[in-house]
Amino acid sequence: MQAVIEHAALGTTLLGETSGVARRVLATALAESHLLAGRIQFFDLRQADQADTMYLRALQAAGEADDALLGTAILAHMAFIPGWAGRRDEAVERMVAARTYARRGPASAELLAWLDAVEAECLTRCGDQRGALALLRRAEDTLAVGSEHLSPDWFTWFSPVRLAAFKGNTELAAGHLPQAHTTLRRVLDELPATDGKQRIVVLADLAAVEAASGDYLTACGLAEQALDQLAATWYATGMDRVRDVRRALARWQDSAEVRRLDDRLYSWGATLSSLQR
Repeated sequence: MQAVIEHAALGTTLLGETSGVARRVLATALAESHLLAGRIQFFDLRQADQADTMYLRALQAAGEADDALLGTAILAHMAFIPGWAGRRDEAVERMVAARTYARRGPASAELLAWLDAVEAECLTRCGDQRGALALLRRAEDTLAVGSEHLSPDWFTWFSPVRLAAFKGNTELAAGHLPQAHTTLRRVLDELPATDGKQRIVVLADLAAVEAASGDYLTACGLAEQALDQLAATWYATGMDRVRDVRRALARWQDSAEVRRLDDRLYSWGATLSSLQR
């Protein structure tokens, strides 16, 4: 993380010393660096205020580069912050801005579908699962139809299987447990082995489905698998999902399986990692 911030700081310094095409190229790289730093701060470390500041710097650099699609991505990331905090109007306003920049594109089908997925997650967090599911269906249709426009090289965090992960989480929140189980199992089967952070989230969501269905034994097993992955790849968002599972297991908290989960959830390493954000 520190290396990313230092790289961005160097870019900011150099930006004032360039002009013309070189300035635009440097501004684009600077925007990408700030966006990456913001993603790490928000998703990996759960530092929302710092991420919002970093995203704003990214947006300023994207403006210097006059890169509308990069602006789209930054604004959509900024929508997560109020969306996850339950501030629906603010999240929707940021998504309106993101979609406005996307129209200046041209945006690929993947980028447009991702915008729907982002807004769907914000609506899910704000309690509007019906609206979220409608957006996710539209995203699926957008991907199915496709587009002649290619995604930018920096757009690496979205795919059909990632869209399905968004959908599974929303189905869980909506109480559509059989559908969520089917969706998340498919995601788990199709996720690349290298996608460790997303695997944590999906395992935890699947564990939450099992807990809501009353199968606490399977839920504990899946939560422990998520903790196995967290031991290899720390991801604060993933740990938050595991903690959600533990709360859903409260009525079985005296069982040996839940106590074993607690022993791992509150190990020295996990406890320190969660507190040192």
